[in-house]
Amino acid sequence: MTATTSNVTIETTKPPKLEVIGMTKRFGNMTALDNVSITLKPGTFHALLGENGAGKSTLVKCIMGFYTADSGKVLINQQPQKITSPRDAHKYGIGMVYQHFTSIPAMTVAENLVLSCLEGPNIINWDAEYDRLLLFMNSAPFHLDLHTPIYQLAAGQKQKLEILKQLYLKSRILILDEPTSVLTPQEADEILGLLREEVIAEKLSVLMISHKFREVTAFADEVTVLRKGKLAGYGTIKNLSVSDMAEMMMGEKSESQPVEKQATVAKVPVLEIRNLHTNKDNGLVGISGVNLVVHAGEIVGIAGVSGNGQKELVEVLAGQRAATAGEILVNGENYKATRAEMYKHQIFSLPEEPLKNACVPNMSVAENLALRTFDRPPQAVGSWLLINQVIRQVAQGLIQQFSIKTPSPETPIVNLSGGNVQRTVLARELSSEKVKLLIAANPCFGLDFSAVSFIHDQIVDARNRGVAILLVSEDLDEILKIADRVLVLSEGKFFYESAIVDADVVEIGKRMAGH
Repeated sequence: MTATTSNVTIETTKPPKLEVIGMTKRFGNMTALDNVSITLKPGTFHALLGENGAGKSTLVKCIMGFYTADSGKVLINQQPQKITSPRDAHKYGIGMVYQHFTSIPAMTVAENLVLSCLEGPNIINWDAEYDRLLLFMNSAPFHLDLHTPIYQLAAGQKQKLEILKQLYLKSRILILDEPTSVLTPQEADEILGLLREEVIAEKLSVLMISHKFREVTAFADEVTVLRKGKLAGYGTIKNLSVSDMAEMMMGEKSESQPVEKQATVAKVPVLEIRNLHTNKDNGLVGISGVNLVVHAGEIVGIAGVSGNGQKELVEVLAGQRAATAGEILVNGENYKATRAEMYKHQIFSLPEEPLKNACVPNMSVAENLALRTFDRPPQAVGSWLLINQVIRQVAQGLIQQFSIKTPSPETPIVNLSGGNVQRTVLARELSSEKVKLLIAANPCFGLDFSAVSFIHDQIVDARNRGVAILLVSEDLDEILKIADRVLVLSEGKFFYESAIVDADVVEIGKRMAGH
């Protein structure tokens, strides 16, 4: 059975076959895609893997018509089609769910679904529209109350709505861009599992960009891997191991090794948080009566869905936000998070969005590496006379030690990739032999696999040297991999605590979801 819309014929019984043939896309002198081909078979779940900068987003944006490829073509059911905009893509049943929510918070589920329609009457007959919406919702894989405002939905429900909007548009091919980055493990498994059922029923085809091997191996049928803009490999999930996929992505064999655990040592408290309270920017409660101890030689991971107090906790510890009650002790002494106290107690940090929160973008790599020590010997005489030659020499040593890819120490740090900005901050914060406490907030967010591996190794090495580490991360896999202990922060309070070896992932997911 077929249906015709705007002179475009689309199968209604089975998703169309999507083929990309020899696609190349350049931005100036940079080639983002180099002769890449991929096939999404009807009724399959296909994963698209690759490090940051590998070309994944460029590829799907060319498919959706956001970008015009320099060469190559898109075939729908073996027929070449010209797609110059998302509106064109929708004509062929292709829809995309983005990393960030696109719904309007003040509107209801029903209003957002109707608003998502590319074409419609200027005056809406809501009685008739609700009849259509109820009929659609009864057949949809997810069910949401049509009258609920978006701001009242949890993150998992908001992501379901993003997918429902594409299904309401009758998209038969769904492109998912990191669809579970803001979800708990249970929410991720539920959503991907329900989509998988639609795929098995041949109602949908899915092309999913992901960096989570667990989800890829659990839900995908096939995988295509890009590296540096080129096709690095393809295969079926049943015939590929995680090591095989990692090797394709990074060009080298990657063995999955357990993180080395620190030998048991006497527990010496370094950071103690007692009954801490603080507010959010809007005056509402951000942190409410939390208590925490981090010992020397220990990584304590704070898990939680974004917006549950992590930002406020880190900012209080970094001196960027005032506590409204409670106290913080470092090495047994009352701590007020001033620069002098951070130097005295040797407290360092890896903040989220390092280019924004830990660097001066237009200053050089060398100058950013010196931000902690520029006013102290040997980089300064007295408090003000800077010795640029020494600053450059120190920077050269750190650039080599931490494998920072930069044209020179004088290059503005804003010109570096995200991974190399984070390496620069990491070098500055961990190069001191006197580090006692490291506060790391989403240190690997948005970074590629090799950068993540390097940063994890550096954090674990610091732990093994006896550094106390507080790791605040929205990536539960990261915490489970390198932390010694995990706590869940939800609505400004801790609701779960366990040693990693005893951690219950199901219970953690429930707590993250607010149960």
